[in-house]
Amino acid sequence: MGRLDGRLALVTGAGRGFGRAIALAFGREGADLVVNYNASGPGAKEVVAELERLGRRAEAVQADVANADQVRAMVDRALTRFGRLDILVNNAGVMTRGPFLDVPVAEYQSMFAINVTGTFLCTQHALRPMVAARYGRVINFSTQLVRASVGTGGFAAYAATKGAIEAFTRSMAHEVGPHGVTVNAIAPGGIDTDMSRAVMTPEYRARRIGELPVRHLGQVEDVAYCAVFLAAEGAHYLTGQVLQPNGGWVMT
Repeated sequence: MGRLDGRLALVTGAGRGFGRAIALAFGREGADLVVNYNASGPGAKEVVAELERLGRRAEAVQADVANADQVRAMVDRALTRFGRLDILVNNAGVMTRGPFLDVPVAEYQSMFAINVTGTFLCTQHALRPMVAARYGRVINFSTQLVRASVGTGGFAAYAATKGAIEAFTRSMAHEVGPHGVTVNAIAPGGIDTDMSRAVMTPEYRARRIGELPVRHLGQVEDVAYCAVFLAAEGAHYLTGQVLQPNGGWVMT
């Protein structure tokens, strides 16, 4: 018996990184999956194949989370095939790093559209069946950059989008709590991912590791563990919270 037996989860951006790790962790705990992707089609199909080897039902669905029509169609597809939607993980996101004065407005708008509007749209459409069933788990993604600057900066625009996510998480926890739905967030920090490697020089990476109390970077599986914890029925008394898998970088 897994902690998510009989549940249907939709994980956005599940073809790679955190989303992939979370989808597979959910599958190992017994959940069936809708594996969302936009550009990572081959990766999403690999995730589906691995989930099916675990005995789970799974389907890869392409959708741009910033597009309302595509999000609506994705949720409708989940309900048509699986007949339910219990867990939503709003993982899809993008990051642009650079001095604030040099960040093009178009790149900020793209981050806001995917990171914030995408979370808004997916949550809005997924909540309808959850509220009707009087059960649901919504898990959003933030970042430790909301709480602490890193290196010489360059993350102000990205951090602003994730600060909005945390405010949204708390507000939605109040609004849908009476309907049996919890809304929480995960704010990773110091995790070894392709996105983090793209913005870390070897020298900066070594310095960051030296600053962490645990003296090593985390892995995507550490974040997936948090998602499983928040998605399980036993987490029914946790809502409006932000879990921080960060190796002790930020302590609150």
